[in-house]
Order: sequence, then structure tokens, then C-alpha cells
Amino acid sequence: MSPIVQDFVLHFGEMGSRWGINRSVGQIYALLYASREPLCADDMVNELKISRSNVAAGLKELQSWGLVLLRHRPGDRRDFYTTPEDVWSILRTLAEERKKREVDPTLALLSDVTTRTPRDEDEEYAQKRMGEMHDLIERLSSWYDDVKGLETERLLMLLGMGARVTRLIETADKVTSFGRKAGRDQNEKV
Repeated sequence: MSPIVQDFVLHFGEMGSRWGINRSVGQIYALLYASREPLCADDMVNELKISRSNVAAGLKELQSWGLVLLRHRPGDRRDFYTTPEDVWSILRTLAEERKKREVDPTLALLSDVTTRTPRDEDEEYAQKRMGEMHDLIERLSSWYDDVKGLETERLLMLLGMGARVTRLIETADKVTSFGRKAGRDQNEKV
């Protein structure tokens, strides 16, 4: 493994553990992502210096997330693996899987606890706070649902707008506040 790929693989292993996945799963994914050709489990064992059972478990987890693709070679009975070519496809898959596994259950819980009758003022306060969290997560989830269907080109355009959208919103705020102020001034003259 080249030093560049090794640095990438080691970093992904570290990041994987911070994201809640096994370090070797992160390393397997990074190795497959950086490899020009699909790799078999033996290749991964040799490159990463981890056990075959660890590679098999990692591949199974990555397949459950839809992040690796199975490939076959004519005349070779082994399974070979690679990652999707389109980095945006990978990002969409990761976002969708994390939403299903983390965001949706949280929304379901918050929805449930905010519909219960509170026992006292403390529980009512906590429930109000949880309702605010629910509304925020639901709004973000709704925004995600709107954005996930965008074509990659449109998504790139949206991301490229960044600060321009903020400036547009600030300008709109100034215009509407100017309009309200002018209306107040007009009413004061009457």
C-alpha cells in the first residue's frame, strides 16, 4: 500500500471509530474506495493486516449500508468488492442510512413523548423542550427529503450558493423591515 493510501486508510479507521463504526470497517471502506480494481477478502487481509473474519464482518456491515458493490471475475470463484464510483451516490447512501438508523427513531420517540400528558410542571417544561427539538429535527428531515431527490448538478449549484443565500435572506429581512417601518411612519402621520 502506498504511503498516500495508507494515510487515507488509517485516517478513515480513526474517523470510523468516531462515527460509531468499527475501525477496521472504516479501513476496509477506505482501501476499497482508493483501489483502482475491485479487491477480494484475501487482498484486504494482506493489505490491512487484519483477520479474515474481521474483513468478512466488515464487508457484511458495509454491504448492509449499501456502500460496497460485489463484483465477479470470469474464471475466479472469489468475490471481489468495490465502492460506487459516484461520490455523491456514496454521500446520499450514507445520509439515507444514518437518517433511517438515527434520525427517524429519534423523531418517533420525540413524537411519542410530546403527545403524552405531563404529570407536573417539570415534565411539562421537559416536554416543551422536547417538542422544540422534535420540530427542529422534523424541519431538517423535511429539508433533507426535499434535497435528496435533486440531481447532482442542482445539488452542487445549491451548495455553491452558500453565503449568497444568507445575503439574500438578510436583504429580504431589510426590505420587509423597511416596509413595516414605512407603514408605521405613515400611520403616525395620520
